Amino acid sequence: MKINGVTIDPTFAEAFPMKATRVIITADSPRWAKLAASTMTGFATSVIACGCEAAIERNLDPEETPDGRHGIAILLFAMGGKGLAKQVETRAGQCVLTSSTSSLFSGIDGGKRIPLGKNLRFFGDGNQISKVIGGKRYWRIPVMHGEFVVEESTGMVDAIGGGNFLILARTKLQAIAAADAAVTAIKRLSNVIMPFPGGVVGSGSKVGSKYPSVPVSVNDAFCPTLKGVARHSELSAGIECVLEIVINGFTQNDIEEAMRIGIEATCALGQENGIKRVSAGNYGGKLGPYHFKLQEIMA
Repeated sequence: MKINGVTIDPTFAEAFPMKATRVIITADSPRWAKLAASTMTGFATSVIACGCEAAIERNLDPEETPDGRHGIAILLFAMGGKGLAKQVETRAGQCVLTSSTSSLFSGIDGGKRIPLGKNLRFFGDGNQISKVIGGKRYWRIPVMHGEFVVEESTGMVDAIGGGNFLILARTKLQAIAAADAAVTAIKRLSNVIMPFPGGVVGSGSKVGSKYPSVPVSVNDAFCPTLKGVARHSELSAGIECVLEIVINGFTQNDIEEAMRIGIEATCALGQENGIKRVSAGNYGGKLGPYHFKLQEIMA
């Protein structure tokens, strides 16, 4: 299969089950909402070492938020419910409670409930008060800038992590241009995030290493500087840069749509702009039960 001269490899992206939630941060201004959201999603690129994967889903207009202020929706993913609950509560307390003028709300009504402000309320040292509005409990915690309003819990749902595709290009600048185009297109969608810096992975990995204590290592098959020494290099002489887009989403359809739109944006630049191939990362079907076949998605 070729799209605008770009080869779509006959392979699949391999993904795995996760748990996820959405939270909504509001503040007096878009700047303060963004600061709190960026802080809460910091160091959340990979569950391998970060405990969770998180990123901003989208900006919210005042009419879309529970308190009528500027807001940002965040998605957080973890391998299990306990891990997700711990990450949500820790990040809420350290990153949003501490952010000036912020409030924090659930972005999912359904699913199993996990704590959001249930335990943060104790920061009020007995001065906190609660209100039940529309069947939802909110806590008002006194802080030095006024009060911090937080919903007691948020919904946790089944989700999928690890959807991906690889951009294989002639030069680094061309690969970055294609990755930027893909990320920009995918960011228009709801229910998905790209947790790595700028939505792009510059150091794609494989499971395992020659060192027993290291769980993952460089994906040598797609590493341009190892073309001459890797046993099973996937790269031809004309490919000097490979970048990966990793996508987490609530459902298979969410990830398939994100992959399709991202690959379309990549292929729009075409062979004439140095984009040679689109491939995907998998481990032979041993990592996860979700297999996103590139050619079927692009058909």
